[in-house]
Amino acid sequence: MLGPRRVGLARVEGVSDAAHDLLAHCEVVDLHLDSFISQRLVGYDLNREHGTGPLGGRFFGQLDFPRALAGGLTAGMWSITTNPFRGAGARWRIFQRNHARMHEVVAASEGRLEIVRDMGEWLQARRRGAHAVLISIQGGNAVQAAPAGAMALPDDIWRVTLVHLTHSAYGPTSSPLGLGRQRGPLTAAGVELVEQLDAQRIFVDLAHIGHRAFHDAVAAHDPALPLLATHTGVSGVTPHWRNLDDDELRAVAATDGVVGIIFQNDFLRRPAGPRGVEMVVEHLDHLRRIIGIRHCAVGTDYDGAIVPPYDVRDGRTGYLRLCDALLRAGWSADEVRAVLGANAIRVCAAMRPAGTVDQSTVAQPSSAQLAS
Repeated sequence: MLGPRRVGLARVEGVSDAAHDLLAHCEVVDLHLDSFISQRLVGYDLNREHGTGPLGGRFFGQLDFPRALAGGLTAGMWSITTNPFRGAGARWRIFQRNHARMHEVVAASEGRLEIVRDMGEWLQARRRGAHAVLISIQGGNAVQAAPAGAMALPDDIWRVTLVHLTHSAYGPTSSPLGLGRQRGPLTAAGVELVEQLDAQRIFVDLAHIGHRAFHDAVAAHDPALPLLATHTGVSGVTPHWRNLDDDELRAVAATDGVVGIIFQNDFLRRPAGPRGVEMVVEHLDHLRRIIGIRHCAVGTDYDGAIVPPYDVRDGRTGYLRLCDALLRAGWSADEVRAVLGANAIRVCAAMRPAGTVDQSTVAQPSSAQLAS
């Protein structure tokens, strides 16, 4: 365990003492959190504890900062999601504004959360008992109009998901919204984006991308750096346009990267299968069997307009219920620690070891940017 907890972990009736104890003594890292969407769209106060809302945690209302802390989450990749229907110039300006806003929202947590840029800062934050925030971008087309492309990104960006739910200048989405182009290649601009991200030691995230473009991105990527697929299911359990097949899983593992399993019902469910958190366990079991425990992780996609399994719709108890389900499924305590956080920490330390960021070049976003 890297540091103390500032908020006592939630005790949940029906969950084993072993799961409570294990979660209280391990790091928990979520590779994909989209709760900033609600803050942007409706002013959802991430620093105040909410319930799951009128829809009971369907689509939104799954997480906020107090519930993340009470639920044992010690670090997370919190996403700034790109609106693809804006023009390229507007997307870059809006990203800059949202990046500044995320800094302000985290600052308002009064030290409970801290934005970190490398493993040294992460360790310092955890020793202070803070949750480590790793800012990420969902939709690489945010940087299409940026001067020097992705090279203009701030040094606190950890990950870029190359494409999201629509095609972009970089390549095709796997989504049906792609209207038949899902089988297309990564574009020349997409290859350049991968190379720029590698040069800055920003993770290339292969969630959402079309299958041919997936392998094109792998070919363009520096194999010495770990790849991520932050929030996905696996087609070996549930065939689905959004899920990764075994060859894609092996491609991520070959870089010593990790695959995070999502909490979205539609990507997890199989006929006659379970309906609760056990669906997540089935997909993790497949990962463990195909590519090994070293490459298993969690990327819930909380608040990303998903409908999670009924028993993990509240982030206050979701990680604990997953921990309990894994133990009940026969996973060892060390394996559970690996999937909940240790594997994610390993790849992040490989990508951004302590001292990666020059402390003399810190660029703090200003309030004035919010009005730009």
